[in-house]
Amino acid sequence: MSTAATAFATPAPVPPRHLLPTLVLAQLGGTSPWFAVNAVMPELQRAHGYTEAAVGTLSSALQLGFIAGTLLFALLALADRFSARRLFLLSTCSAALCTVAAAVMAHSYTGLLLWRVATGFCLAGIYPVGMKIASQWFPRGLGTALGWLLGALVLGSASPYLLRAVGAALPWQSVFVAVATLAVLAGVAVVRLIPEPPARPGAVPLRLGALASLWRDARTRASVFGYFGHMWELYTVWVLMPLVLATRLQGAVAVSGWAFVALGAGALGCVVGGLLAPRFGSARVAGTQLATSGLCCLAAPWMLQAPLPLFLAWLVLWGITVSGDSPQFSALTATNAPREAVGSVLTLTNSIGFAISALSIELFVRLSATQPLATLLPWLALGPVLGLLALRPLWAAPPPR
Repeated sequence: MSTAATAFATPAPVPPRHLLPTLVLAQLGGTSPWFAVNAVMPELQRAHGYTEAAVGTLSSALQLGFIAGTLLFALLALADRFSARRLFLLSTCSAALCTVAAAVMAHSYTGLLLWRVATGFCLAGIYPVGMKIASQWFPRGLGTALGWLLGALVLGSASPYLLRAVGAALPWQSVFVAVATLAVLAGVAVVRLIPEPPARPGAVPLRLGALASLWRDARTRASVFGYFGHMWELYTVWVLMPLVLATRLQGAVAVSGWAFVALGAGALGCVVGGLLAPRFGSARVAGTQLATSGLCCLAAPWMLQAPLPLFLAWLVLWGITVSGDSPQFSALTATNAPREAVGSVLTLTNSIGFAISALSIELFVRLSATQPLATLLPWLALGPVLGLLALRPLWAAPPPR
C-alpha cells in the first residue's frame, strides 16, 4: 500500500475534533468492496463452476483497475483541480454501483472480471483521495494520521469476511449489497461532515521523469524497493488466507470469521506502528514488521501442522505485520523523494507496487492448485528478504530525537 499524501508548506488549518474519526470510518466503509468477491468465492464456485484459480485472476483484475485509476487521476490531477471531498463521494458511489453490478453479473465470468476492474478503478478515488484529504488537514503529524487511515483501510478491506460470517444464513449477494451501502454512506459522511480545508494547493502534474529518482537517489531507492518487497507479499497473503484457514477449520462461518480476525488485525499493526514511528523512526518500524512477516512466511511448514491455538496465533501475527508496515513505507517515500516530485514518485511507486502484487497473486494462486501450501508459502518471504536488503541504508540511520 502507498499514498500520494504530502505535507504542505502553508500553515496547518486546525481540524475539527470529529474530522479524523469521520475520515477513518469513511476510509473503512469506502474500501469495503475491495475483497467482496474473495469473501464469497466458495459460493461462486459452487453456483457457477468457477475454478480455484479464478480468485487470483479476479483479485489481480481489481489491482490492475486500481493501477489504471491512480495513474489517470494523477495525470489529470483530479484531486487538486476539483474538491477532493466530492471526488471521494463520486468514487464511493461508483464503486457501490460496480459492486452491485458484479453481483448481478456473477454468472458470467467475463462480466464479473470487467466489473472488478471497474471497482478497482473507482477505489483509486477512495484510498488515495482519502489520504489527500488527510494531508490537507494534517500536514504535520501526518504519520500518525496515516497509521489510523491505513488501519481503517485494512479493516474495511477485511470487512466482507466479517459480513459473510455474520450473515452466513443470507444469500451471498447480501455481502455485495452491504459493502455497497457502506461505501455510499462513507462518501456521504465525507461530504456532509468534513469541511473544505481553508486553502488547497494548486495542481501538480504527474512527472514521469520522477521515475529516475527511484534508482538515482539512494534514500529514495531504499524506501521504494523496500516497499516493492512488501507488496510482493501483502495482497497475496490476503488472497490466500481463506485457503490457509480451510486446511484446519471446517465451515464457511469459521473460515470467514477467522479471515476477518487475522487480516483485520493488520489495523493494529498500522496504528501501533504509527505511534512508535516518531520515537524509533519509520524505517525501523517498517523493517521490524517486514522481517516479522517474512519469518511468518518461512514458518509456514511448521505452523500449518501446529496445534490449533498456535496455528491461529501465527496467522494473526502474520496479519498484523504484513499490513502494519504500509503507513511507514508511505511516510518513508514521502520523506525521501525529491521535494519537487513527491506526488509523482508516490503515484508511480504505488502503481509499480500494485503491478507486483497482481503478478504475485496470479502466480501463487495458480501454483496453490498443484503445490502444497507448506512448500509454496515460504517463497513469499522472497519479498521481505529483498525489501529488508533494500531498506538497510535507512535502517542503519539513527532514529529521530
